[in-house]
Amino acid sequence: MAKITIYTDGAARGNPGESASGFAVYDGTGRLRKSYSAYNGSKTNNYAEYRAVILALRWCRSNLKDPKGVDVELFSDSQLVVRQLTGKYRIKSEAMSELNMKVLELAKSFGSVRFSNVPREHSGISDVDRRLNELLDRKEHEKG
Repeated sequence: MAKITIYTDGAARGNPGESASGFAVYDGTGRLRKSYSAYNGSKTNNYAEYRAVILALRWCRSNLKDPKGVDVELFSDSQLVVRQLTGKYRIKSEAMSELNMKVLELAKSFGSVRFSNVPREHSGISDVDRRLNELLDRKEHEKG
């Protein structure tokens, strides 16, 4: 079975505030397959974190030849999102519950998906975080 590693991050300046979501996908050899950042407008940090996971899984489902033949290891620095996705935390917000259900539905497209929490300092996360902050800086400058 093929293996894909994904790093996701969401950023919000204020909560809610200007936000962005992004991911990086690596193949089994460690080669970067896709890096992507998206502007969300004014959203919460938790929304941005969940959207990053959704964007990453959607990209993989659409761009991998045989998603069912792929084991996905997804890393996020959001302990809340990972623990909600793994069932360790219950979800209080209806909006977060809907995002959670979208992720779990997308996860069915793959052989398996494992969600793990890593510190923000992890190189995979910090690279995505840097790109999100660059995007938010550009958006802030455009509004200038």
